[in-house]
Amino acid sequence: MQLSILDQSVALAGQGEDAAIRDTLALAEHAEALGYARFWLSEHHGLPTIVGSAPEILMAAVAARTRRIRIGSAGVMLPHYSALKVAEQFRVLEALAPGRIDLGVGRAPGGDMRIAQALNPNAYGAAEHFPEQVRDLQAWTSLPAHRGLAAHPHGAHAPQLWMLGSSDYGAQLAAHLGLPYAFAYFFMDGQGVERALELYRTLYQPSERHPRPQATICVWALAAERAEEAQHHALSRDHWRLARARGQLGPLQDPDAIAERGFAPEDAPALDAMRAKAFVGEAAEVAQRLRRLAASLELDELVINTWAFRPEVRRRSYALLAREFGLEAQGAR
Repeated sequence: MQLSILDQSVALAGQGEDAAIRDTLALAEHAEALGYARFWLSEHHGLPTIVGSAPEILMAAVAARTRRIRIGSAGVMLPHYSALKVAEQFRVLEALAPGRIDLGVGRAPGGDMRIAQALNPNAYGAAEHFPEQVRDLQAWTSLPAHRGLAAHPHGAHAPQLWMLGSSDYGAQLAAHLGLPYAFAYFFMDGQGVERALELYRTLYQPSERHPRPQATICVWALAAERAEEAQHHALSRDHWRLARARGQLGPLQDPDAIAERGFAPEDAPALDAMRAKAFVGEAAEVAQRLRRLAASLELDELVINTWAFRPEVRRRSYALLAREFGLEAQGAR
């Protein structure tokens, strides 16, 4: 079993958003030392919580600070951009970190339509061209030339293209193009994951680079020495999810303050539903549940996303899971 990390550069109440970017870099070094396989970075726009808006720039900074771990986007929201420009950016990244670059792409805007329009004046209807964009990107990242044009620089390695999704659409497109596929399990607490993976594997058309289907899922998890401790620190995300459902977005809040205030009685059903599906608790228990999930979905890799108000809590969670899955020895080697 391989473990990887998705980091979203989450802003914290009382701190500048720039601190979240610097914490991402520190976490990447920590992840490599622990033996994680990949370190992926998300792309969101116009949000006061998730402030990682340029994964390709962060990836370059991570590449300069690491030596082994694979670095990727999860993902580039392709309808905002030119496929050729994205191919060039990731070929440059591949030159900086040969054999270590993953190019995850998605169709969602990563923000609202006003943001999408500002990023791309032709945003309306752009998602309809997503399959064609992915095919172009697939060619420009792997072939010397495509449509009479070349994406430079060339080297001994090429970025590995991944399809990201949280619905049947991405699974079917990844299968049709012969690409690895990552399902965003944490978006909807796993809803639809079985069907998406079944479609992907059943419809998969082998490609030269990927003769067999390769799938993973991204799961939100928080582990600690004691279950009560993990549950306390998970209050920050619980509070954020409830606020988001009401259309209220902001930086992650201190769990101590949340515990002191408490939640409204009417929030109890939503909290119970979230917590019933959450991978939160004592490290051995969380690891066991993650193993069961991976086995049920026939996966040999999981991507872990963790939010915590205190950076040391998040790092400790990743360290505990690395120990439970035997990753630390890999990092030492």
